[in-house]
Amino acid sequence: MAGRALKRLMAEYKQLTLNPPEGIIAGPTNEENFFEWEALIMGPEGTCFECGVFPAKLVFPTDYPLSPPKMQFTCDIFHPNIYSDGRVCISILHSPGEDPMGYESSAERWSPVQSVEKILLSVISMLAEPNAESSANVDAAKLWRDNRAQFERQARRLVRSTLNLPPL
Repeated sequence: MAGRALKRLMAEYKQLTLNPPEGIIAGPTNEENFFEWEALIMGPEGTCFECGVFPAKLVFPTDYPLSPPKMQFTCDIFHPNIYSDGRVCISILHSPGEDPMGYESSAERWSPVQSVEKILLSVISMLAEPNAESSANVDAAKLWRDNRAQFERQARRLVRSTLNLPPL
């Protein structure tokens, strides 16, 4: 099974290098282990994450693409769908099948037709449009719903700190 996963990951990496999506750089941590990747995601324009560069890691299971990878930001980021330790909570990364909580349809969850590129593009969309109804960070979700201006100030403050800029 790991052989098929490796072949698929190598093909996806080749595709990402030949035709990189805007705002994303991603690839294996080293060429000896294609099951751990690093990514840099640029904050979407027109959002409180604009100008931010957010490093993340992806860890792929040996049965990829049958099972989704795990994704975690390796920097501080304040967002309703990102746990305080950086783990990303987004439907596309949830195991295939029916949602035991009944919140997501199986079509929203992982399927083998997904790819690293689709994951990363979905994360950029998630940064721009959080899902406060399915929150990983309750404080960020509450602020997003109740006081958008304060949420944006807090998120921008972290973005500026990652760029070593003075606080707002």
